[in-house]
Amino acid sequence: MKLHHTAIGPTGALPIVLVHGLYGQGRNLGAQARRLAQTRRVVTVDLRNHGDSPQDDRADYPALADDLAQLIDDLGGRVDLVGHSMGGKAAMVLALSRPDLIRRLVVMDIAPVAYDHDQTTYIDAMEALDLSIVTRRSQADDLLSAHVRSPSIRAFLLQNLDLKASPPAWRLNLRALRTAMPQIVGWPDGLAPGGFAGKVMALRGATSDYVDASGETALRAYFPQVRIVTLKDAGHWLHADAPEAVAETLAAFLGDGTEG
Repeated sequence: MKLHHTAIGPTGALPIVLVHGLYGQGRNLGAQARRLAQTRRVVTVDLRNHGDSPQDDRADYPALADDLAQLIDDLGGRVDLVGHSMGGKAAMVLALSRPDLIRRLVVMDIAPVAYDHDQTTYIDAMEALDLSIVTRRSQADDLLSAHVRSPSIRAFLLQNLDLKASPPAWRLNLRALRTAMPQIVGWPDGLAPGGFAGKVMALRGATSDYVDASGETALRAYFPQVRIVTLKDAGHWLHADAPEAVAETLAAFLGDGTEG
C-alpha cells in the first residue's frame, strides 16, 4: 500500500521516518520533524486507515510493517525509524522482520507486549456524533464532550474530522480499526528476539504507565541493546507534552545519519 507522506529537510544522509500512533496522523509529529529537518531529510507518514492514506480492512501489524517497508524501499532502501505507540509497535515489527531496512530505531512510549486497555471507547464516541448536523469544529467538540471529557483528547480526535467533506467525515477507517483492535493492543506471535542489531532507544513518559517493569523486560528481551530514556513531565503523548525535549533527544540519538 502506498502511504501518504510528507518530506522536508535536506537530502544526502539517510532519511528519518516518523510514524504516529493510533488515531493519529503524520502531522502530530510536526514539531519533531521540523527540528530534525534542520540537518536531515525527514518523512512523516500517515499509516493505513489514518489521515490521507488509503483505507483497507486489514489493520494488523504485519500489514502496517509491510506498508512501511514499501515506503522505505521507495525512499532508497534504508532509514532511521521513529514510531510512537501503535506506530512504535509497527516499527518494532519491521525491525525484527526486515532489519536490513533500518539503521537506528526509536520506540516512543510503547513496549512489545499485549495491553489490556480497550481503545474502542473512542471509536464509540466518534461514531456517536451525528455528522450530518456538524458545520464547525467547535460544534463537534461540544457534541463529543458528552462522550470524551478530556479537552486535549477531544482536540486530538477532532484533527481527524474532515469538515470540507459533505457531510463531514472521519479520515479514520473506524470499522477496520474496531475489528483489528485486539491485534492493535496486542503483539504478534512469531517474531524472534534479538533479530535487529542496530542501535535502539526507547523513550517513555515519566507519568505514563505504558512502559512499566514488564514492558522494560520485554524491550530488553527483543532488543538487548536498547537504551531506555525517561522524560520527566511527559505522559503517553510525550511528543506533545515535551516537544522540545523529544526533538532534542531524537536529534542527539539519530545524529547525522552517516555513521553506523
